[in-house]
Amino acid sequence: MKAILEKIQELDDVPSYSKHERFVEGIVNAINEKLVCVGDPLPSVNAMISGLGYARETVIKGYRELQSRGLIESKNRLGYYVADDNTRQSLKVALLMYTIDTFQEQFYRSFRNELGDNVHLDVFFHHGNIEVFETMFSLVKNRHYGMYVISPIHHPRTRQLLNTVPRQKLLIFDRYEPLEGDDFNYVVQEFEKSSYAVFEQLANEIREYDRMIFFHNPDSLFPPEIVRSFQRFIQKYRIKGKVLREYEPGSVEKGVVYYVNENAELWNLLRDCAAKKIKPGKDIGILSHNDEPVKELVGNGITTYSVSFSDMGKRAARAILDREPVHEVLPTKLIRRNSL
Repeated sequence: MKAILEKIQELDDVPSYSKHERFVEGIVNAINEKLVCVGDPLPSVNAMISGLGYARETVIKGYRELQSRGLIESKNRLGYYVADDNTRQSLKVALLMYTIDTFQEQFYRSFRNELGDNVHLDVFFHHGNIEVFETMFSLVKNRHYGMYVISPIHHPRTRQLLNTVPRQKLLIFDRYEPLEGDDFNYVVQEFEKSSYAVFEQLANEIREYDRMIFFHNPDSLFPPEIVRSFQRFIQKYRIKGKVLREYEPGSVEKGVVYYVNENAELWNLLRDCAAKKIKPGKDIGILSHNDEPVKELVGNGITTYSVSFSDMGKRAARAILDREPVHEVLPTKLIRRNSL
């Protein structure tokens, strides 16, 4: 009994935990650490009240949640006992994503498959909107999930919210967001240094053209770090280039390298190339961020650079299942095709 009480009391140092969360997580931790095994009795409600100073309602509610998760059972007049030590089976994970585009879908499918059928997964979307993010975050936080896997928005209010999640329950993916301390988990990509390295690898090919145009809408979700890399690159390598807000249909010109990231703009560019008999990789160059299967097929193959979102999903899931810390920035790879 003393060991179980101590596991619950250890969580008193987590200020964002409610007493209910301390109670449930403390018993889960005791099971994981083999302090109690299947068939072992747990302290009675009265013993918990006396040892912890918790209200009867809090203790009963905690035991009910553990029952609903299949970890404990109760027998009349015999109290509660451990029924199952497979705490993974009852794990509930909240996944808060930007949206379901091609890249996020790659992450989701890999993440879902790697977690397996024994983990309950709920998916939510914030669409890059801070108000929606706050609403969705409050929703999932109040449901007491075992893990919160979140793709954050770069915003001061995001940091404030994420800092309320116990570190062992939080995993950030896709975009890195600096939080207090260095003990939080993440599996992310890096944009500024990796983009600059890719531009340098392609410098000889880019120099074969007259100039380079980067389409970037400041109001989009596209990382601004890449814009900084582009501007530094063209300045250092003395390449004539500029940033435009969007591609205007019909404006394609020979002798230009186009850096296009929005798929709708890429399709318009390729349509114009076909109409004007302009050949990508010869008359113009095309580069795009984030690889996907269709870019291997269209335009005789679009040169891209990207992390593997499938690897990101798998790595995040393994960290959750293995209960191991993860601090990983995935490598960005240049995929050379015929467009540049």
